[in-house]
Amino acid sequence: MERIYNFSAGPAVLPEEVLREAADEMLNYRSTGMSVMEMSHRSKAYEVIINEAEEDLRELLNIPKNYRVLFLQGGASQQFAMIPMNLMKNKVADYIITGQWAKKAYQEADIYGKGNAIASSADKTFSYIPDCSDLPISEDADYVYICENNTIYGTKFKTLPNTKGKYLVSDMSSCILSEPVDVSKYGVIFAGVQKNIGPAGVVIVIIREDLITEDTLAGTPTMLKYKIHNDSKSLYNTPPAYGIYVCGKVFKWIKNIGGLEAMKERNEKKAGILYNFLDQSKLFKGTVEKDSRSLMNVPFITGNDEIDAKFIKEAKENGFENLKGHRSVGGMRASIYNAMPVEGVEKLVEFMKKFEEANR
Repeated sequence: MERIYNFSAGPAVLPEEVLREAADEMLNYRSTGMSVMEMSHRSKAYEVIINEAEEDLRELLNIPKNYRVLFLQGGASQQFAMIPMNLMKNKVADYIITGQWAKKAYQEADIYGKGNAIASSADKTFSYIPDCSDLPISEDADYVYICENNTIYGTKFKTLPNTKGKYLVSDMSSCILSEPVDVSKYGVIFAGVQKNIGPAGVVIVIIREDLITEDTLAGTPTMLKYKIHNDSKSLYNTPPAYGIYVCGKVFKWIKNIGGLEAMKERNEKKAGILYNFLDQSKLFKGTVEKDSRSLMNVPFITGNDEIDAKFIKEAKENGFENLKGHRSVGGMRASIYNAMPVEGVEKLVEFMKKFEEANR
């Protein structure tokens, strides 16, 4: 069977070259006589794998020396608790609510201290990014928190909030490595890798070293302390070893195609093809305000639930998988992450044009 075009929001499409390379090494990784799946995380061979992965990620994002890179487990959702447990020294933090995941993080913070919702786009079903140029930042807030790209609603911060001196914490799960980033503008960046980097099961945390302290909230489990993981170089316990190995291959794949500048260009081209069609279509309509549009997740509707369902069914029959919108919003969503080829978006638009002609 031919590979389909997979528009899943996550776990998502991976580069075919990476999958083939991993398949070639599955039974015998570089003459070790075993798979990386079977390999001790304390072995010399694995030490090279995890160290190279960190080095390549540092190079891609130009991560400053005073930031640490951690490969952890628990996904982005576990970070909703780890962030306040480790960083809420004053037990106050400010959250900008631009979708379901920012809202969940904000609710989690309220368990450990006071989470303040200082801006929100809930009034228009999270279809835009609010103006964050002059926010009511709390004087005693430890940090300001954003979800930078909103997978469900298809919005993206184009300008970072003015945090008025507080450091910024960003969930970049669905946009990390899609374009260059100035890491020095953040205190913490974290991302579940299952959208743009690798298989589900790994979360990457990039954290400024002065924020890694022993001073965590009382009752913080050992496994949820950044210092523990930093001191043991992400090997405090058995890490998601195979997932990190695949992530490392994806980092090399991005480097080989020209790094993040080239990736941004490629992603803008893909998104442009789809948004340009949606803007002139008589049947399909994008749901996000133009200046807030994501390059990674493109939600759209026809305005008729029956036609939406028919489109999703026929798209699947034609090799376009996982175009159904999130259960909380309905409609359709095309997630066009780094590994989605330009051809995949071109073919999708061709199909959408034919469907429109037949169903107008």
